[in-house]
Amino acid sequence: MNNHEIDYKLYGDDMQFVEVELDPDETVIAEAGSLMMMDDQIRMETIFGDGSEDSGGGLMGKLLGAGKRVITGESLFMTTFTNEGQGKKHVSFASPYPGKIIPMDLSELNGKLICQKDAFLAAAKGVSVGIELQRKLGTGFFGGEGFIMQKLEGDGMSFIHAGGTMHKRVLEPGETLRVDTGCLVAMTGDVDYNIEFVGKVKTALFGGEGLFFATLRGPGTVWVQSLPFSRLASRVFAASPQRGGNDKGEGSIAGGIFDILGGDRR
Repeated sequence: MNNHEIDYKLYGDDMQFVEVELDPDETVIAEAGSLMMMDDQIRMETIFGDGSEDSGGGLMGKLLGAGKRVITGESLFMTTFTNEGQGKKHVSFASPYPGKIIPMDLSELNGKLICQKDAFLAAAKGVSVGIELQRKLGTGFFGGEGFIMQKLEGDGMSFIHAGGTMHKRVLEPGETLRVDTGCLVAMTGDVDYNIEFVGKVKTALFGGEGLFFATLRGPGTVWVQSLPFSRLASRVFAASPQRGGNDKGEGSIAGGIFDILGGDRR
């Protein structure tokens, strides 16, 4: 094992957090801003990149790792949490929006996982958080995630998060699954990822599902989310008062009466 071996426990259902157990001198890395709580004698340190580069790589290696994160739209920095005490200590990380936290053992996934740009939450120190370029122009322009996705490499435990309910699907060789581009969360490196036009102009324009599907062809494993954050955010934004929504009791009789009379109940 090149990565630190960490134990963990998940809490909650729709608003989950993960508690990581660290032995002395063990370290976990996490996205900046994901910390929920931690025990005493855990040292928190902000670093460039993901900390997986050799210290012998010097400043150039650190800048390279940080640059990869900037390209994916993430923060320039990551945070490490190291147990400097004598016994076991715990540190907890929370998901940023309603959904699920999925533990991924990279040693069981051939050492590589490709996921959407904002899916990574935390991992054992030694896991490399890099970028995966989509070489097909169509996938890059219309695939929902652009040309660049996150790539997690190593043999340790990683944690990703997604919106709503998560569904794992194992694809047999040649088996194809069509997914809404925003609902794809992660896939193993052997899955063939492409995009496909919905087929009919009327369906594309008025079906409300967009112009393209993500086409995933096995063998491999894919993880799909039921509520992409972009879909949730667009609904909230559309319902806001600035966009024509009603903050005076939508759907209620009282709200309708006050709208007619122009009353203000606040």
